[in-house]
Amino acid sequence: MLKRENNFHQPGKRFFRPYRPGDDFYEALIETHRDLSEAQSAQVNARLILLLSNHIGDLNLLREALALARDGVLPEGDTG
Repeated sequence: MLKRENNFHQPGKRFFRPYRPGDDFYEALIETHRDLSEAQSAQVNARLILLLSNHIGDLNLLREALALARDGVLPEGDTG
């Protein structure tokens, strides 16, 4: 089953606020995209998805994540 609650952590490091590791990841993600064009940013996202998917490896879990990611996304031009 896909973990949907906050699960960010860093081995060997203690955080004083439980959401801080998530903030640190978000900051690193934004920094990764800094100064990239939209096309380069999309390429980085695609590579990151493939790297993390390979790391996870569980196809059932990946299918669940794909379905959740797509849920609620409207087709182009559809305003709901």
